[in-house]
Amino acid sequence: MHSLSDGTLRFISLAALLLQPEPPSLILIDEPELSLHPAALEVLAGMLHSTATRAQLIVATQSVGLVNQCAPEDVLVVEQAEGESRFVRLEIDRLTVWLDEYGVGDLWQKNLVGGRPCP
Repeated sequence: MHSLSDGTLRFISLAALLLQPEPPSLILIDEPELSLHPAALEVLAGMLHSTATRAQLIVATQSVGLVNQCAPEDVLVVEQAEGESRFVRLEIDRLTVWLDEYGVGDLWQKNLVGGRPCP
């Protein structure tokens, strides 16, 4: 194990968590994309989607590539306002015209869905 990269170790750990036959009812993961090769994000997203059918997942990320693997209804944007965190669902009707050409992560990067750092 000492000769494996950080990304490989992280991916193995995430796979062990997400692919267990009976996952816990709630799984929280912060920035699972760290140290992963961009090509691994699609595989990770597949594992997340599969596990989400059997457990509640809350995943915090800053990865456009990972968010691009998500459907708009699966994304909540967190905004800071007046010292509070507010969780906002995407307005899918407003984004439909954009989603023909862009992923949800691309729209986030273009600041069309919020969730950008405070100035």
